[in-house]
Amino acid sequence: MPDTAAQSTAGNPLDGVTSELRRAREQFIRLWGQMGSNWGVPRTMAEIHALLYIVGEPLNTDSVMAALGISRGNASTTLRSLVEWGIISRIHVRGDRKEYFQAEQDVWKLFRVILRERKKREVDPLLESLRDCRDVTRDASASHKRKIDPQAAALESHNARLDGMIDFVAMIDLISQQLISPSSSEKGPSGLEIAAKLLEQAS
Repeated sequence: MPDTAAQSTAGNPLDGVTSELRRAREQFIRLWGQMGSNWGVPRTMAEIHALLYIVGEPLNTDSVMAALGISRGNASTTLRSLVEWGIISRIHVRGDRKEYFQAEQDVWKLFRVILRERKKREVDPLLESLRDCRDVTRDASASHKRKIDPQAAALESHNARLDGMIDFVAMIDLISQQLISPSSSEKGPSGLEIAAKLLEQAS
C-alpha cells in the first residue's frame, strides 16, 4: 500500500480547530508555498515550513504528511533540507520515539537564515560571474585606448555598464552581509534597527 498522507489519519494539525482558523492556516500555507515557488524554492519545502511556522508547535512526519497530503519520502527529504537550512530544528518529545520538528518563530532570525542561503546560492555566484565577465574586456579597453582605436569608446561604454551592475550587486551583497553578520544576532541590534540604518544610508 502506498505510504501517503491521504491514507494516514494520524495527527493532522489542521483538524480540531475552528473552521475559520483552519481556513486561515490553509490560506497561509498556500500563500507561502506560492511565494516560495516564485523565489525558486520547491513548493513543498515552502509549504512544510509554512505549516510548522503557523501551527507553532512541534510536529512529527506523520502529522506533516496528513496536513499536506504528501508522501513519507517527500516529507522526510524536505524536512531534512529545512533542518540543513537552519529554519527548522529537530525536537525530542519525552516519551515519544518519533522525531519532531519545530520552525523558528522569530521572523528576523528566519529572514537572516533565508537571506544567508540565498546569498550563498545566488548573490555570491552572480557577483563572481559578473567580475569574470568584466575581466574579459578590462585589459582590452586599456590597449585600445593607447592605440586611439575607434573601438575604445564602445569598450569603455561596455565596461561602464558592467561596472555599474557590479557595484549594484556588490551593494546588495554588502547589505546582506550586514543583516546576517554575528553583530545582528540576539546580542546585537534588532532587525528593525538594522533595516532602518540601511535605509538611512541608501537615502
